[in-house]
Amino acid sequence: MRWLATFFLVMWSTTVSGQPLHGSVADGLELALRLCSDCHVVSPRQARAPTDAAPPFTERARDPAVTPLRLRAFLQMPHARMPSIALTRSEIDDLIAYILSLRN
Repeated sequence: MRWLATFFLVMWSTTVSGQPLHGSVADGLELALRLCSDCHVVSPRQARAPTDAAPPFTERARDPAVTPLRLRAFLQMPHARMPSIALTRSEIDDLIAYILSLRN
């Protein structure tokens, strides 16, 4: 039972008002351009992605179901259609900050 309380404390402490505590939008953009732009449209300045199989980041950002917690879980778990990319906690925070910045 104690591990469950610790888990929820860690998850709660990673966000404040739904925003990452330490994410850098600029670093997230750089990371997205380097790691994600081969499949996703990651920036409004990017005309299109080489494939239509991956959703644009702006589409993901505008989905009300996409939350920092869901993005964190998604980025930490391997997915069949995505390459296996090991991200640090800081890189995940940066990507979350960048993706959520596209809501505006």
